[in-house]
Amino acid sequence: MKMPPVKYQRGDTVMGRWPGSSLYYEVKVLGFDAKSQLYTVIYKDGTELELKEQDIKSASGFQTRSRSRSRSPGRRRSRSRSPGRTTRRSSSRTAAAVAAAAITDSAPSSRRDTKLKDTVEVTLSPLPQAAENNSNNRHEKKEEKQKEDNNTSNKVNEKPEAKVQTESEKNQGRYNLRRRKDDGDTKPVEAKPEKEAKIAVAPAASTLSTPLDFGGKIGAYFWLLFLPAWVLFLILQVNLVDPSLVNFPPPLPPLEAFWDAQALGFVTLWILFQAVLYVLPVGKVSEGMPLRSGERLKYRTNGFFAIVVSAVAVAVMVHQDVDLTYIHSHFLQLATASFLISVLLSIYLYVRSRYVGQEQLALGGNSGHELNPRIQDFDLKFFCEMRPGLIGWCLINFAMAIAEMKQQGLDTPSNSMILVNLFQLLYVVDGLWNEEAILTTMDLMHDGFGFMLAFGDLVWVPFTYTIQAYYLVSHPIPLSLPAVIAIVILKIIGFYIFRKSNSEKNAFRRNPSDPKLSYLKTIHTATGKSLLVSGWWGVVRHPNYLGDLIMALAWSLPCGFSHLLPWYYMIFFIILLVHRDSRDMSECRRKYGSAWEEYCRTVRYRIIPHVY
Repeated sequence: MKMPPVKYQRGDTVMGRWPGSSLYYEVKVLGFDAKSQLYTVIYKDGTELELKEQDIKSASGFQTRSRSRSRSPGRRRSRSRSPGRTTRRSSSRTAAAVAAAAITDSAPSSRRDTKLKDTVEVTLSPLPQAAENNSNNRHEKKEEKQKEDNNTSNKVNEKPEAKVQTESEKNQGRYNLRRRKDDGDTKPVEAKPEKEAKIAVAPAASTLSTPLDFGGKIGAYFWLLFLPAWVLFLILQVNLVDPSLVNFPPPLPPLEAFWDAQALGFVTLWILFQAVLYVLPVGKVSEGMPLRSGERLKYRTNGFFAIVVSAVAVAVMVHQDVDLTYIHSHFLQLATASFLISVLLSIYLYVRSRYVGQEQLALGGNSGHELNPRIQDFDLKFFCEMRPGLIGWCLINFAMAIAEMKQQGLDTPSNSMILVNLFQLLYVVDGLWNEEAILTTMDLMHDGFGFMLAFGDLVWVPFTYTIQAYYLVSHPIPLSLPAVIAIVILKIIGFYIFRKSNSEKNAFRRNPSDPKLSYLKTIHTATGKSLLVSGWWGVVRHPNYLGDLIMALAWSLPCGFSHLLPWYYMIFFIILLVHRDSRDMSECRRKYGSAWEEYCRTVRYRIIPHVY
């Protein structure tokens, strides 16, 4: 059967209706899906939506208002708010426009009473009418001008629970929202006359890709070479009698020392064992954050169950006299095997990303990595983030404690080894117990799954975070009872700050109106989200990272001060936070404007900026 002709072609410039409102913006047609009968369009701010044909109109049918009426700088700055307005960050920028759409859809009586918060850039001048309504223009313009004079100086008190999609939207069809790129100007056009003044948020400017992090394409090749080389350097250094950075480069072993087929078999079996535990119908099924299509993926969050079963399996191996010191003596070969698996996984991920739809790719510049690669319901990124490497970290630490006893002739591990094992085990168990929280992290929400994450999960975490335990095998550090007590107290303080601040954040995210959280003060933003400025989050901008740093210090102190190597994790973590701090500051400033400036004035101490 012959399909009807497509009304709008790829590359056409038309007017697209913003979901949930009668506002039309200039858009460019990217394509048409014959199966869903939806057009994919891109707005000038870089937002991509899928619209039905009735939500698209020819640009010739609209009148554009003069710039003097719609954007009078003097009038706007004198009435709306102070000149200290700044732009907003690139991440999740569609929320501001959606909030405006929600305001315009509210009841007429509520529109008159709505106050404009100073973080929202608003347009309250009369919007252009459709050509067919020219007979009413004079009356409507007069009424809209009167409302503009009455409302321009007000502020919006946006509620965090503002809904992105109204019921009428759901009945009209599906819209796929993709995050904006940069800020700028886009002129809204109204399709139907309204008796009430419209509030339109100025969308962002057009950019087809987000900035590339970590040095762009050149940086990608650099990290591809540097990361494996650095892991090799750490492993070779910790094997030396004197693991000093002065001994650079460390002596390289013969090539055959890097490879052991049995080691590859053990790593493969370990990953398969964790995969089986992951797919078992045990534990809670949690929903992830909304994707650009509005879909929420489901995840089996049974990580605590996995580590308990893994601990039982290790106990059985010890009872059966399995020599776990093999992990210490073949550490290099196990790391090589894990590296090989991470490379093969990365190649697979790259190849499959060539055959998936554009909407399934991460918006991380032009890397082209798939955001949520899945084999049916098996989520590869989520599995690798929390299972084989993280639980393997604890297994390696335990094997190092047994190796220390064997090498140093001890009946029990040293106090230093016990502290390192217990501290890091608590950290991992806490993460798996609260596994659902990872679904809101940057890795899961924004980063494509490629070499950097695969290598980090399978190699970096289990073979560099265990350097302290590995170091203590050959370099025992005696600790007095007062030193042990002091380090334990430091760890407890760090863990208390880490857990309490995270719990406060999660409780606020689940139910901001909870009476138990009424003591918390917030700054509302144009996105509908709020910035906590009291409680733990009023002390520093990211108290859970402050707790993380204190715990990292407690992990390092049992290794003494003879060498810098066991302090690697502490140093690495500080560098990581400095990078993320500068990256997040610029993005939050662009996104939240004066609300972020107010947040920075209120919470002066920086660990790392964080928003909810």
